[in-house]
Amino acid sequence: MTKQELKDKANGLPLSPGVYIMMDAQNTVIYVGKAKKLKNRVSQYFQETSSHNEKTRRMVSKVDHFDTIFASNEFEALILENALIKQYMPRYNILLKDDKGYPFVRLTLKEEYPVFSLVNASREDDAKYFGPYGGRSETRAAITAVCNALRLPTCRRKFPRDIGKERPCLNYHMGKCDGFCRGTPGKEEYRSRIEQAVFLLTGKIKQVTAALTAEMEAAAEELNFERAAVLRDQIAAIDVLSKKQKVIAATIPQTDIWGLYRGEVKSCYAVLHYRDGQLVSRETEVFSAKMDEDETEMLPLLLAQYYLSRSALPKEIWLPIAMEEAEIMEQALSQHSGQKVLVRTPKRGEKVDLVRLANRNAQEEAERVTSESERVSKTLELLARMTGLQKIPQRMESYDISNTGNSDIVASMVVYEGAKPKKSAYRKFQIKSITEPDDYRSMEEVLTRRLQRYVDGDEKFAPLPDVFLIDGGATHAAVAETVLARFKLQIPVFGMVKDDRHRTRALITAQGQEIGIQASEPVFALIGQIQEETHRFAVTYHHQKHTKSSYRSALDDIPGVGEVRKKQLLKVFGTIKAIREASVQELCRAVPHSAALAVYDHFHQNREDTL
Repeated sequence: MTKQELKDKANGLPLSPGVYIMMDAQNTVIYVGKAKKLKNRVSQYFQETSSHNEKTRRMVSKVDHFDTIFASNEFEALILENALIKQYMPRYNILLKDDKGYPFVRLTLKEEYPVFSLVNASREDDAKYFGPYGGRSETRAAITAVCNALRLPTCRRKFPRDIGKERPCLNYHMGKCDGFCRGTPGKEEYRSRIEQAVFLLTGKIKQVTAALTAEMEAAAEELNFERAAVLRDQIAAIDVLSKKQKVIAATIPQTDIWGLYRGEVKSCYAVLHYRDGQLVSRETEVFSAKMDEDETEMLPLLLAQYYLSRSALPKEIWLPIAMEEAEIMEQALSQHSGQKVLVRTPKRGEKVDLVRLANRNAQEEAERVTSESERVSKTLELLARMTGLQKIPQRMESYDISNTGNSDIVASMVVYEGAKPKKSAYRKFQIKSITEPDDYRSMEEVLTRRLQRYVDGDEKFAPLPDVFLIDGGATHAAVAETVLARFKLQIPVFGMVKDDRHRTRALITAQGQEIGIQASEPVFALIGQIQEETHRFAVTYHHQKHTKSSYRSALDDIPGVGEVRKKQLLKVFGTIKAIREASVQELCRAVPHSAALAVYDHFHQNREDTL
């Protein structure tokens, strides 16, 4: 379909809720979305507007045709959207891991002696499932901790089949299990502890502790001190288990706290799971999402994919930003879980601090798994996008002029490959065509000599860069473009503009179009680093030239002392001051006696020769 045909079809849609499915020329689903009013939402994609972000523009450019599915309400559209995303895995949707990556704890129910096990997915069977959890090691640790606290067996023996067949294992002798393989305690006690374990796995630690405490006190009143001691030890073990939690928030019962971070390369969400005021676990997932993704659009998709495939949901979900569809999400999650689920965005107090904590978790995880090469690649990609370059720059050359008055006008050429300086490719220039400061003519000479050396086949000036960066404004960039035109070369040129504090502020074209780079911290830092390095190299070279010039001027016009003997004197004595203070005998270490005498007389014209 042509763009006009797509627009006409979109304008013909009703103002009804539903789902739209974007497809490319190969009939591959590339994006699935939902809308409260299909006509308004879908038609926006095909309007000539600059409001679309980069990802949307790329997606729309690939759309060949689209389809729609009408829904009765927004709730049905939300459920359907999530199902279609999981079915088609569209390229331009945010895609999270499927359930295979999240282990569950499974508890058999029909057996005389129910047992816990770790499984990869929940099923419709005669068992109870807990989770999913963030990882397999975390899940095993949860099972072991609960069983040890209640002294339940964790061995591979089957009950009642293996009761009395073998001696108790090491766990019994270490006090981690009460030895149910002996036949005592019996089945009723075993099932009672399994019920307590269920409460612990669902975060109800206080209820279990209270029940065990009441039972212990009753046993003590009946003078059943052996039973009371067992219960006391269980309470102590559970107390130790609860104290392993590092973060306490007594006012939040069963709550998931969400954090979201959008990085330059990767994005991440973090979910902090609180049960009875205690942080019991954390889940994070790093996923691909561009910096221009809208967080208000990301969150509903993330929540739907995360929760609508899970069996156990919290009572409350706290989000880092407000979500327009919070009521619809609440309805969907409540219906899915069979209990009321609230979706909230905290505004103040301790709750906001906990959301910030979740955001920090998300940021640190995204940055942890992002490699340096990925950061560099993304920074250069952003630079290319901001400046309109046709390709990502792999080689950049930067130039700066340095001078003092009318003397020693020099220039520096600094080369960056990727985001790192390539110092072996740096070049220095001494301006030859002018004798007074003129940055524009100096830049013209430098670039002309640089390009001519390339044209002449000088390997030290190959290859050409992907972009020229000139320390200066639009006029400097215009000079560079003029020189390039003489050589019939088309290479992008940008001036590097500084603010009042001499810090990099923006890039600018020869036509005066200023490109703000402060919105992207990595790009801003890279351009600032390049400009500082170019300036440093130019100033260092200028200082060297100026120092040598000063040396030469002090030794000029001495009879019998030419360039070779000047260099020898400086090599031996290092400074003009040392030469001035040296005796004739000492000067003879560097030059012949006649030249030494001439040098000594030059600096001691008002003193008699002591020889």
